Amino acid sequence: MFLPGLLGNAAQARFVPENGPVMPTPETALTIIDMQQCMADPATPPRNNPDAEANIARLLATWRAALRPIVHVRHISRDPASGFRPGQPGVLFQDAFLPAAGEHVVDKHVTDAFAGSGLERFLRVRSIGSLVVVGVATNYSVEATVRAAACLGFSVTLVSDACFTFDRPDLDGRPRRADDIHRVSLANLAGEYATVCTAEEVLAG
Repeated sequence: MFLPGLLGNAAQARFVPENGPVMPTPETALTIIDMQQCMADPATPPRNNPDAEANIARLLATWRAALRPIVHVRHISRDPASGFRPGQPGVLFQDAFLPAAGEHVVDKHVTDAFAGSGLERFLRVRSIGSLVVVGVATNYSVEATVRAAACLGFSVTLVSDACFTFDRPDLDGRPRRADDIHRVSLANLAGEYATVCTAEEVLAG
């Protein structure tokens, strides 16, 4: 079991095995989580990783050029106060991440993209055994989906600089920075549930 430290140098939030990160293959699906318009709303709290969208776009272009499988995960909230509720602009995909013809769209109602969505069956019938995961928010839907994927037996690569999250208070009401929350979430997942690496490392693999 790999138990990284929670904060500190980059090695504590990253774990790349000796055989390196994953590049596109017919058995590897790029899985883009919740890149919807409400996640770009100026009213959202401060966030980390300002280059995350550019890194997601680079990976998406690589997968498309290689004609490899791509999954777009869309959150559909049942909460009438949510920015993800149907019938308003926040639920729509951001323009840069609109699914192209033939790319699979998964609708979810909870943080885990596998729960009640048919995603596992979609992957199994196509013999897709590994995922490269990007998107938002690191400590919500990204973390929940990575955990579920690993527990179902999928090999997961989580791209640290193609995910982001937002500032939020802890249980005692103390403000916590998005980057600290992001790094702790990566540390929770590294080794046990996923290979954590950068977009550059994936593209160089």
